Parts: sequence; C-alpha cells; structure tokens
Amino acid sequence: MQIKYTPHFLSKIEDVFSQSDYVLRFEKGTFKSGYCVLNDQKVVVVNKYYSLEGKINCLVDILKNVPLDTAKMEDKNKVFYLELAQNQLNIES
Repeated sequence: MQIKYTPHFLSKIEDVFSQSDYVLRFEKGTFKSGYCVLNDQKVVVVNKYYSLEGKINCLVDILKNVPLDTAKMEDKNKVFYLELAQNQLNIES
C-alpha cells in the first residue's frame, strides 16, 4: 500500500479510528514520539502542531502497533486498516 501525504489520506485514517474503540484527539503536547497512546482509556493523542506528513506517520505507526477491533468497522475501513497494519508500506510523495 502506498502512503500518500494528502488530507484525504489523513481523513481515511481518522475514519478507521472513529469506528474503533479508540478515541483520536489532536492536541498540543511535548510527546517525544509525537503522540501518546493511553491503552487503558483507549485514547490516542497526536500533537496538533505536527505537519500533515508527521500526523500521518504517527497514525500509521500507531495502527501498526495497537490492535483494533474490526468487528464494528465498515468493510472499506476494515480492508484499509488491515492493509496499513499488515503490509510493508511504500511512501509516495
């Protein structure tokens, strides 16, 4: 799968989170990795001052490391999530 650094691609990733048990929030913070995952509360916080590319990279990294329940997801989001989480990703500018 190709990573595209576009607002549309970011929106697709946000849709995956919206249909999962995790809550995605963009807030200011001084996270060393650019994001913070609170697994007990199922909250993901990404630095809102990150560039589009930084936000996408953070969210893809989170999706690869945090297992999401796909039972509630629409088919298109389930397929998109599984492609992001399981495949080696290629970067497209």
